[in-house]
Amino acid sequence: MTVSITRNELDATGLRKAAARSRNARRNARAARRMLALAMVLEGADRRTAAEACGMDRQALR
Repeated sequence: MTVSITRNELDATGLRKAAARSRNARRNARAARRMLALAMVLEGADRRTAAEACGMDRQALR
C-alpha cells in the first residue's frame, strides 16, 4: 500500500526545514519526526523504512 500525499504546500526540502525549526518541545519533536518521515516518502522511501528511520511504526505514518 502506498502513502497518498494529499497536501503539497511543502516539498521534501521544505518539510526538512520545518522539522528542523520545530525540534525543541516534546510535542514539536513528534511533529518533526512525522515531517521527516513524510519527506523520506516524498523522496521515494517506502512507508515502513521511513517510519522506522524516524522512530515510529508504519501505521503511525499512515
